[in-house]
Amino acid sequence: MTVLNLDQYSRQIYSESDAVRALYFNPGLDISKLDIAEVDEFNQASKLLFSGITLKKAVSLDCSVEDYHKQNQNSWHMPKEYANFDISEWCLMQCNDNQDQLQRVGKELIMYQERNMLPLLNFLRYFIAVMREKDIVWGVGRGSSVASYVLYLIGVHKIDSLFFDLDIEDFLR
Repeated sequence: MTVLNLDQYSRQIYSESDAVRALYFNPGLDISKLDIAEVDEFNQASKLLFSGITLKKAVSLDCSVEDYHKQNQNSWHMPKEYANFDISEWCLMQCNDNQDQLQRVGKELIMYQERNMLPLLNFLRYFIAVMREKDIVWGVGRGSSVASYVLYLIGVHKIDSLFFDLDIEDFLR
């Protein structure tokens, strides 16, 4: 299946012929997971090609870009123990009563919370745990994310932003 391009929602959009071709090779494919360029043409083509087989119809996305992103912001796929984990408390516990660390972590956690990004931190903690478990190597750090001491504590990168006096504002603008 080839990707045409990205739409205004930053979703990969597939042509109806690519989607029908994918259904031909995998009739059980859940097309509701695909974003189709021409929904009506796809539904008509799949009806003609698969007469007698009930397929889920593709539907158009009917919301603003902002609403779409808001709806998907917290849909991180991870085990419940990570989704329900209190990442703020855990980060603060990593500071070992060091006042500089506590102040920095507190400031960053407020910034993450204001942006509704605490679920992302939970996912990152899960993701790092899986990479460690599977012995997958990841980079030392990249871009402005190394300015986050919380990401350092989680293990996303290995750059101590407190030691190097990196400003969190460079990351969370």
